[in-house]
Amino acid sequence: MKAQIEIGTDSAGQGICVDVEELLATRLLVQGNSGSGKSHLLRRLLEQTAGLVQQVVIDPEGDFTSLADAFDHIVIDGAAHSVREIEALAGRVRQHRVSVVLALDELEVEQQIRCAALFLTALFDAPREHWYPALVVVDEAQMFAPAAAGELAEDTRRMTLSAMTNLMCRGRKRGLAGIVATQRLAKLAKNVAAEASNFLMGRTFLDIDMQRAADLLGMDRRQAERIRDLQRGHFLGLGPAISRRPVAVHIGEVRTGGKNAAEGLMPLPQASGEDLEALLHSELAEEAAKPAPPPPPPPKPAADLELAITARAAEQAQRSESGEQTTGDESSPEDQAPAAPQDKEAALTRVIVELAAEEGATFQSSAALFRNFAQRCRQQGVPSAHVDMLEFRRLFAFAAAGLHELPEKLRETIEELSQAVPEDVLAPYLALAVSVARGASAPDEDELARVYGTSSPSRIRRLLEHMERQGLIVVREEFGGGRTIIVVGLEDLADAAAAS
Repeated sequence: MKAQIEIGTDSAGQGICVDVEELLATRLLVQGNSGSGKSHLLRRLLEQTAGLVQQVVIDPEGDFTSLADAFDHIVIDGAAHSVREIEALAGRVRQHRVSVVLALDELEVEQQIRCAALFLTALFDAPREHWYPALVVVDEAQMFAPAAAGELAEDTRRMTLSAMTNLMCRGRKRGLAGIVATQRLAKLAKNVAAEASNFLMGRTFLDIDMQRAADLLGMDRRQAERIRDLQRGHFLGLGPAISRRPVAVHIGEVRTGGKNAAEGLMPLPQASGEDLEALLHSELAEEAAKPAPPPPPPPKPAADLELAITARAAEQAQRSESGEQTTGDESSPEDQAPAAPQDKEAALTRVIVELAAEEGATFQSSAALFRNFAQRCRQQGVPSAHVDMLEFRRLFAFAAAGLHELPEKLRETIEELSQAVPEDVLAPYLALAVSVARGASAPDEDELARVYGTSSPSRIRRLLEHMERQGLIVVREEFGGGRTIIVVGLEDLADAAAAS
């Protein structure tokens, strides 16, 4: 299934779509001078993908905090937290898959850079079981990945450049898809810009930036003049997630707004000079004598934000589990009644069993399988928010081994034994245990290789030796060349099967 969003229209009025799955794999670079519509483009992209993928926005100007009003984003005020709190919040963001906006507008420039670098590094260093797909949008990226140190301290520049390089170069394997936006390509570190495969280039006037943009789009110098003539909100797009050839894009409308001042001309007040002077000086002394206004309320402490992130994740899970129960006005009350927990678990098991039964499924990566699983659950209205990556891997191993086909008592016995089995050998162990429960001979090396997701018989032989050293199985080689595999803890089942 392809997840596509419409980013805008071309010159003929036809919709231009962005493949979200391809974007997660290939990253995006947005460039445009101030006033070119760069923030509008990012807002359109974020709004259209809000229901498809987790989003993390690094917002130095506080322009994207309005996303929290229309969507499920949580705003994190970078000025309100310590270093350890920022790192802890980033870890919870990855764990609970909550979309957030890191607002840095209350900090000085260097503090903005250090806070963003710490947050990105903590996202990158999250545990493997929390490597869910997420879009990481960095506005004004030339601040966080500068081509030259400038006035920054060297340690700050080194910290932020390392964080941005990790995001763009190594983030894909951790589920992090970088989207960087900059006003000046020449001020953006080349090793960060070079990792992007998708480009949206807006209006720019400086020759050095225009030439770099043209080089990225595969244009010659004469064609590069198009970049200088672009109107506000118009971009040239190229990349596997957008188009294989450069295409002109007029960015569509957005639902939320930023903190920008009113644009365009406004009529001045119609009054004489004396009246205007009177307005300025009227009761000036009395106003100056008034006490200072109370300070704004303090930002939420880190503990409250952590609770908010957890609560938002629980709310999303509850919404996912409730789903849309009605499919039409003519449905009966029995049809509209909430499904029982047993029915929900049965539906979840059915989705995983269908996924595991597909040819070549065991050879796919865990991330690809989990993404496919989440899409199928959404399509079928099956609640899956309570299943994280670690739990999914175990459930998939159960399904691939055929554990669901056994009677309930045998299934519970094997599940209890498998609690102590390491994840890397769980699938072949379960395949052996299921064969014992069925009273069948042990699966051959080809079947174990399929369940394990490998094409190497020698690897399976080493795997069996490893499992035997761990005390999970006992392998008996016979003089005739045959082999018997005993699963420790299921000897009684094997004897009963042999007797019958």
